[in-house]
Formats: sequence, C-alpha cells, structure tokens
Amino acid sequence: MNDKTPMRPEDGRTGMPVAVIGLGSMGMGVARSLLRAGLPVSGYDVRPEACRRFEDFGGVAASSPGEVGRGCRAVVILVVNAEQTEEAIFGAGGLAESMEPGSVIVTSATVPPAFAAGLGQRIESAGLYNIDAPVSGGVKKAAEGQLTVMASGPAAAFERCAPLFEAIAAKLYRLGERPGQGSTVKMINQLLAGVHIAAAAEAMALGIKAGADPATLYEVIGNSAGSSWMFQNRVPHILAGDYTPLSAVNIFVKDLGLVLDSARKLTFPLPLTAAAHQIFLGAAAAGHGGEDDSAVIKMYPGIELPKDRKDER
Repeated sequence: MNDKTPMRPEDGRTGMPVAVIGLGSMGMGVARSLLRAGLPVSGYDVRPEACRRFEDFGGVAASSPGEVGRGCRAVVILVVNAEQTEEAIFGAGGLAESMEPGSVIVTSATVPPAFAAGLGQRIESAGLYNIDAPVSGGVKKAAEGQLTVMASGPAAAFERCAPLFEAIAAKLYRLGERPGQGSTVKMINQLLAGVHIAAAAEAMALGIKAGADPATLYEVIGNSAGSSWMFQNRVPHILAGDYTPLSAVNIFVKDLGLVLDSARKLTFPLPLTAAAHQIFLGAAAAGHGGEDDSAVIKMYPGIELPKDRKDER
C-alpha cells in the first residue's frame, strides 16, 4: 500500500470517482472493469499483495476503507461476509466516517437478507445511500464486466451509480427500493448453485466408479438434459485436477448455512440444501475447505481422480 490519494479526474481519468473494497478474484475483476470504463478507481484490501496488484492494473490503493471512500461518489464492497462488510462501513476509520453525504455504498457480499435490510437502514441514518447489490457470474464474468447484479435500493442511488453498473454488469435487476430484497434473490441463487455443484460432483463420482470415461461423461452430460451451468463450469476443474480456489468449498459452507438459517426463521424445510451443506461441510472437515468448491468430489470413496496440480508445485 502507499500514501497516494485516490485518483481524481486530474489524474488522467474522467467521470465519477469510484472505489472497490475487497480486491479478491471477484473484486479485482470489478475494479478492472471500472478502470476499463475510464473511471477514476481507488481500492482497498487487507492484503498488501492485492493492493500492489491493483496498482499494477492502473488503480490507486488506499490504506483503509475510510481513505478509499474519501471523495468517492460510490464504493462497491465485495468482501467475504457480513462481518467484513460491517467493519468496512462502521468500523474505526470506515466509510461512514469519510464519505460525503449523498454518496452511495454498494454492498455486494452474500449476506443474510435481514442483515442487509438492517445495514441499509443504518447507512441511510448516516446520510448515505445504500444499494443492496449481490452479484453472480463468477470470476470470468467479473473480469469481463458481464456480471448479473441483483439490486435493491432508492431510485436516486441507482441514478448516481449508472456509470458504475454500466461498467460491471451485463444484467442489472432492480428488485425494489428496500435493501434486503437483492440479498433475498441472491440467497435463492446460492441455494441452487450449491445444490447443483454437489449434484454434479456426486454424478461424476458415480460415473467414474461405474467405469465411464470422465471426459466422455462430461461431454455427453454437458449436451444432455441433465446438465447445468455449474456442471459445465465446475467439472472441467475436476477433469484437470485443478482445485485452485476460484470459489472455495468454505464459501458454500457459509452461503448454504445462511440459506438454512434464513429458512429456519421462516419455519421452511430445505432438505436438498441441508444435504448439500453437509457435503460441503464434510469436505471442509476433511481439509479441503480452501480448495475450489468442485473439490467436494473428494468426499466420495474409491474413485480415481487426476492428480491435484498443487501437489506438483
């Protein structure tokens, strides 16, 4: 990190100054999409190496959330969970202390809908706008500026953030004016995503155990009715033996846990989600929590998998 101030129009870029907090695989893609759109972009991450990489792409790293928000009209928060989101906004030196009244905080982490609703109210009380805007599309779509954004918040906030969403989203769904509505839709997406990954892993494991050629099995199912987006996206990781975490097992331990907690409060049964959650939890307990979420296939005994690439490094 450095002592530079966030970029402004006089730094060679024009347009609304924006920032990204959380420069992981998704956040970095969002930040790069904003840079490609010609916007002045600053960023912050707790990891110095992520900040340095961001600077290599042409952004300006800040030393705290408060610094990154100073002078920015909109900040996208793409961190891991609700606790990190809360800290970035209301922690010591957070955004609530530095952003100008009327600026917009776009919260994009996957969080419980009730948390998103309460957070939105607190942000509004601080004189700021909030758009509850979780995203989907994965690392590739983030890097291409082609995310699907499930957003809810005041109309005035959307108007102010039009250049931002034009840069990062292929589809922007405006789901109402109340924060929490975006997170409700994302919760359903994560339910399906987690169940589909677990189902894809189980199906491939059975096919391999029964003697089917894994590559041929993937090709046939990928062009048949049993396919899904997650099957087509994640099974190549299994075939390559590459469990580099683009989205880790631990992410779905968390996200499916959030889904189950929300359903429990509604007294609503989710048997498939519960089963998928146990599979991810078992993979994490077996030491695979930091690996790509496709590593849930390692939970199935007696199948031959390609050698994990990390073992070769």
